[in-house]
Amino acid sequence: MKLKLRADYKPNGDQPDAIKKLVQGIKSSFDKQTLLGVTGSGKTFTIANVIEETQLPTLVIAHNKTLAAQLCSEFRQFFPASAVEYFVSYYDYYQPEAYLPSSDTYIEKEAQINKEIERLRHACTQSLLTRKDVIIIASVSAIYGLGSPEEYKKITLHLTKNQKLDRRGMLEQLIEMQFTRTNADLIRGQFRMRGQVFEIMPINEDIIYRFEISDKIDLIEAVDPITRIVKRELPGIWLFPAVHYIINDDIREKAFHSIRAELKTQLALFKKQKKLLEYERLKRRVNYDLEMIENVGYCSGIENYSRHFDNRKPGEAPFNLMDYFKANNKQFLTIIDESHVTLPQIRAMYKGDQARKSTLVEHGFRLPSARDNRPLKFDEFEKKNDLTIYTSATPTEFETKSSNQIVEQIVRPTGLVDPEVDIRPITGKNSRSQIEDLIIEIEKQIKKGERTLVTTLTKRMAEDLTDHLKNKKINVSYLHSDVDTLQRIEIITELRRGTIDVLVGVNLLREGLDIPEVSLVAILDADKEGFLRNDTSLIQTIGRAARNADGRVLLYADNITGSIKRAVGETERRRKKQLAYNKKNGITPKTIEKNIKNILEEFGLTVKKKGKKSRSQEIKQTVLELDLQGDNRPIKEIIRDKEMQMKEAAHKLEFELAAILRDEIRLLKINL
Repeated sequence: MKLKLRADYKPNGDQPDAIKKLVQGIKSSFDKQTLLGVTGSGKTFTIANVIEETQLPTLVIAHNKTLAAQLCSEFRQFFPASAVEYFVSYYDYYQPEAYLPSSDTYIEKEAQINKEIERLRHACTQSLLTRKDVIIIASVSAIYGLGSPEEYKKITLHLTKNQKLDRRGMLEQLIEMQFTRTNADLIRGQFRMRGQVFEIMPINEDIIYRFEISDKIDLIEAVDPITRIVKRELPGIWLFPAVHYIINDDIREKAFHSIRAELKTQLALFKKQKKLLEYERLKRRVNYDLEMIENVGYCSGIENYSRHFDNRKPGEAPFNLMDYFKANNKQFLTIIDESHVTLPQIRAMYKGDQARKSTLVEHGFRLPSARDNRPLKFDEFEKKNDLTIYTSATPTEFETKSSNQIVEQIVRPTGLVDPEVDIRPITGKNSRSQIEDLIIEIEKQIKKGERTLVTTLTKRMAEDLTDHLKNKKINVSYLHSDVDTLQRIEIITELRRGTIDVLVGVNLLREGLDIPEVSLVAILDADKEGFLRNDTSLIQTIGRAARNADGRVLLYADNITGSIKRAVGETERRRKKQLAYNKKNGITPKTIEKNIKNILEEFGLTVKKKGKKSRSQEIKQTVLELDLQGDNRPIKEIIRDKEMQMKEAAHKLEFELAAILRDEIRLLKINL
């Protein structure tokens, strides 16, 4: 299937010229290009047109999960018939294994996996191995280790109607594919056999495949896991492994031999260095891990032996998402979104990982091969990408020097110009302080029904300012790195809908957020030179107000720093070019209008909100308790019944009833 772009509008402004130049660059085999596109100029739409014209499978790398989710939502609208997938780290919480020699403290690895995001990761790899019309939106998780695509593809199971069936052989293969057998209700990655009926739920779908079997497969049906309604009859299905790391018996034996040989060498080194504690520690750790893998199939920290299981040479790069692209495609296109931030992030991953691993190796907690369970080095990352386009409003010297061509996209299709910048004092010696002035401006915004973004220098300042604004009866929330991924997406959706009027943040408000409802951006302490207040950061933050015709920016500063001068100067340069284009073409700027979608619902995800119950939640809890009086069924059965009612209500377009049932199900699950 081809990558077919669908949109209600055509390229405009600088977009047609940018598309033409980028496509020509790809046809000329330019390995690197830069799209210098101002905020709101439609860089995503430009890239979508480039993808359609080149028909290349595409990897888009964003520097945070929130931006990746937003981009995925946009590309899904542009390519509704294609496989547009979301690939980010599946950890809700991750504490890496570490050792602190100064205090002799060993920190064991702790991780909490988000099953919904794990499902989306599997959808990515399966799409890459079975389709050509694939666009993957990823975070820097794309450069981390993943199992071998060849082993992953080799162990797939193809079941077709009327196929002769070796029941025992099929069950053994499913176990090898890391599916688990159950007699209870199915969840993803499980199967069950009841008489002549075999049922399985793949790791990447919320669907049960039901087989009626004899000595052959008589019938294959796709069944809704909640309602048990048959959705369709199928001629056959492909089943992929339930995990990305697949280890067969032959690989296991070779790996064990290799691990024991490395252990022998390292123990001899410790003995020579008279490191008796490290000698004993490593010997016990590795022998215990091998025993666990042999008897159970895994051990804690099994990824540290990945070089042996992948049959890689010392120092050789691990398999990753880009290897899955190459497994089914001769060429693919890589887009580095907000490259001025994403590229440094990619560069930093390897060094930080190696510093931690080296300490573990030196003190006998891990074998030296643990260092090869790692993210890609930057040069390895570049070699794996044949065709790359960097996109940024403020590309760095690296992008401009390494690119075969730089394509500018300054004029927006909407005619919107960069916002006017107003510099005001921080202190209140002869006037209001920055906070007093900000509150007055926010209240004006609320009266107009428009939203405000405020950036502070620290997380603590963001939280304190949020509390202060709440005391002023302002609907406000903060957004920083301590807010989990799914909660961030929910907060941005609430801001766009108007449930929240003000969003306070630190660095997450800088790049990529597409919020046309925001007409005011306030930058507190703008004259505090540093990473968060350099010219690049200021230009990017100013750009958050460029999607609204009434967009304006307040810089609170007592001194005009070099960064402020350069940022305001570049903003004015762009404004002049944009205003001249509008005058020449008779264009009146108009605020971008975008549908407000709940990205979480689009991905089939839900977010668990923390904190005290609101008054409405307490009322819902009370109503639910009254509703359940006299119902002695188990809670799980009641949940199943309400889920069925919710799906039926949604199918009949009775969305208010479906929402009520959804909230009741959430409350019931809390009480499980």
